[in-house]
Amino acid sequence: MGRNSLKSYRIWFITGSQHLYGEETLKQVAEHSRRIVDSLNGSGEIALDIVWKPTVKTQAEVTATLRAADVDPACAGVICWMHTFSPAKMWINGLKLLQKPMLHLNTQANRDIPWASMDMDFMNLNQAAHGDREFGYICTRLGIRRKVVNGYCDTPRVRAAIDVWSRVAAAWLDSQTMRVARIGDNMREVAVTEGNKVDAQIQFGYAVDGYGVGDVLKYVSQVTDAETDKLVGEYFDLYAVPDRSDAAMKSIRAAARQEIGIRAFLEAGNYSAFTTTFENLYGFDQLPGLASQRLMADGYGFGAEGDWKTAALLRTMKLMAAGRPGGVSFMEDYTYHFEPGRERVLGAHMLEVCPSIAAGKPSLEVHPLGIGGKADPARLVFTTAPGDATNATMVEFGADFRLVVNELEIVAPDAPLPKLPVASTVWIPKPDLAEGARRWIEAGGAHHSVNAPALTTEFMEDYARIAGVELVVIR
Repeated sequence: MGRNSLKSYRIWFITGSQHLYGEETLKQVAEHSRRIVDSLNGSGEIALDIVWKPTVKTQAEVTATLRAADVDPACAGVICWMHTFSPAKMWINGLKLLQKPMLHLNTQANRDIPWASMDMDFMNLNQAAHGDREFGYICTRLGIRRKVVNGYCDTPRVRAAIDVWSRVAAAWLDSQTMRVARIGDNMREVAVTEGNKVDAQIQFGYAVDGYGVGDVLKYVSQVTDAETDKLVGEYFDLYAVPDRSDAAMKSIRAAARQEIGIRAFLEAGNYSAFTTTFENLYGFDQLPGLASQRLMADGYGFGAEGDWKTAALLRTMKLMAAGRPGGVSFMEDYTYHFEPGRERVLGAHMLEVCPSIAAGKPSLEVHPLGIGGKADPARLVFTTAPGDATNATMVEFGADFRLVVNELEIVAPDAPLPKLPVASTVWIPKPDLAEGARRWIEAGGAHHSVNAPALTTEFMEDYARIAGVELVVIR
């Protein structure tokens, strides 16, 4: 299914009621909830399959169902709906145990009030309007973090909100078993890329492991010429390669060996994110820029200079965005354009920007790099398509984490960049550069971020809520 697939995850749909209304009413409740599930699944607008579960009517049934959701490795989260009036005290024990994310769907089986025919039987059956308020009270009293969505299930707005949350829930479940490999250490003297990995594992679930460069080089050294030839052929199929001189091909083949070796190392250790740093790559003949770019495109998280928090966040956001247009990439604010009325930012990195955000066919090029002290590295060069995007960064203040998000508009470069042979993107932060930069800096946002044309702020709001971290949104 691939590293970036959501197909292995499910969402449970749990409907609450009680025995007060009699068996005939409960049959209608089950029928209605099945119909809603079928409608959501049949829409094609929600990435995860939604699984109907029998109506819960007692404390024992609630507790058993929520316990089962927690231990099911495919269950990414639960949607709860109170079709009728489900007394909330019977939910307390189950909710106290629940570890999976929750979406509270405040909907009803009928879109419209049947004005001419509505009677008390109809009222007693279709009372989610106040049944969901009873449920909401106990969730708030217990401090349950959840997303609340109101509206008829057939409306695009409701389905879109469920899709966003379900993607985030799946990415959160992935985070609980995520492993991040740090190849080398952090860049020396840099503050924001440091942090407490134990606190991060407690908060987010992922584990961060350190490796010496030699551990990776063992895999690179085992790459065969045949494997290298095959991958270079793939490069020629996918990218423009303007320079095929002997010198350029030597660098491209070295980059291919790096990609194959690093990929094998990550697969052997079941890692879905990794970091490198140019100061700790003894034995590499060039910086692994191309390898990092292509591994990101395949769904791996990446952080430069040992930035494990950004690597983990990137992996999580990659999975949220699976199948959506626009892409997600590692990014860094590099330089400003201060022309009055046209202020903007050029973002790039030394080499490592993911081609999932490329506007067209990337160009595979070899150029000198004035940092790192190694041979001229291969890299993909491109610009990004105009449109809306978000920049997100996770920063740490002791044991407290803060997610900083800036909404932005990606724009075309004013002119070609013939002497900047790296991937780059240009954006206007919202509400503008002066305010956006000020608020980002005041919030302690890092210079590294995840640039996501594929994701909206709603994804990050849902993620912060599930993770239980502070969220700062700049818009």
